[in-house]
Amino acid sequence: MKILVLGYGVEGKSVERYFKNDELDILDHFKKEELLSKDFSGYDLIFRTPSIPPKFINAPQEKITSVTKYFFHHCPCPIIGVTGTKGKGTTCTMTRDLLQALGKKVYLVGNIGLASLDVLPELTPNDVVVYELSSFQLWDMDLSPAVSVVLRIEPDHLDVHESFEEYVGAKQNLINFQTAKDFCVYFKDNPETQKLVAPTKATKLEYPYPEPAILDELQVPGAHNREDAEAALLATFAFFKRHDEALTFEDFLRQNEPALRKALHEFKALPHHIEFVRKLNGVSYFDDSFSTVSPALRACLDSFADTPFVLIAGGKDKGFDLTEVKRLIFDNPNLIKAVLIGETADKLAENEDSEKYVKAGTDFTLAIKTAQALAEAKLSQAETKPPVVLLSPCASSFDMFASYKDRGDQFKKIVNEL
Repeated sequence: MKILVLGYGVEGKSVERYFKNDELDILDHFKKEELLSKDFSGYDLIFRTPSIPPKFINAPQEKITSVTKYFFHHCPCPIIGVTGTKGKGTTCTMTRDLLQALGKKVYLVGNIGLASLDVLPELTPNDVVVYELSSFQLWDMDLSPAVSVVLRIEPDHLDVHESFEEYVGAKQNLINFQTAKDFCVYFKDNPETQKLVAPTKATKLEYPYPEPAILDELQVPGAHNREDAEAALLATFAFFKRHDEALTFEDFLRQNEPALRKALHEFKALPHHIEFVRKLNGVSYFDDSFSTVSPALRACLDSFADTPFVLIAGGKDKGFDLTEVKRLIFDNPNLIKAVLIGETADKLAENEDSEKYVKAGTDFTLAIKTAQALAEAKLSQAETKPPVVLLSPCASSFDMFASYKDRGDQFKKIVNEL
């Protein structure tokens, strides 16, 4: 079989490994628009990188696929698919932990886990896959998982998607092909999520719901983590209910309480998700580099609702309206000062009180040392609560860093060297 791989990142390399006995061509470092002028009709299969829309590929649509689409068509075991704007990684990891606590062999794949093609040869019908799915991965899906989980939906990736409607439409493929035998877990208090799941034929399970006492086992801070835990518990319940129609959520919790409590208690915050770095001179530092949109920033600030903070914010300008971001930052009564970095720094500062921010440009070390000085100065005023320094950029990282992970890793390195 003759295969073309468009994009040679994590997924492209996994295609190369999986199809090592086939004839492969790899095309990397291109602009989407350049693909339209190329003729790819000679290939049997074309794997697109997630951020390339299928419509930019000049070939019969039936030949165009992706790692995710191929995996769904060849996976021998049930899949729990999770999408949303933020919280996917936490929800997926919690779901994996809960299923493992109940004796299942679980594979966590997608953005948060392994490359799905790398584990495909190992899977058996008795296993379960938890798959984190972005809008890019869902763009051309024609199968849906046995259990879908749809978290909050907010504007994101509008530098790639032509509109918010296209972004939501891509995510809707998660539920579009579900049947009456399937389950759909969704966040009921978000209008976009409600609209997205409306067409599904699956049994709907909504959250938030009256929190069970076992959620008190969570050691990670923040209402957003409790919210994601609710989704994970419902997803785990839905997996087992597929084989026991009489099973209720209450019975599921009661029958498995010790194992569920243990899994929730042992859950650790994911790297770069409001991750504690260190305490220095009375000031605590937290890495929330995964924060690229306003819901993530809101969740971070809500986790420190009664704590004075210095915020390091800003990054690549993706063309978003920053009104809500500015409100979250500058109307917060606990803000000591915002240290603004990257392309969005000027937009964030526009028409704001200059006493509430300082610009550090692209000098990340300067930004962190400035935040340190501001926080330690506040601490010297004998505040009742010690201040914190938060890296929660509410922006993509690609203006200054290779990825949000690189941004977070650099933050931790510099903070640990202070």
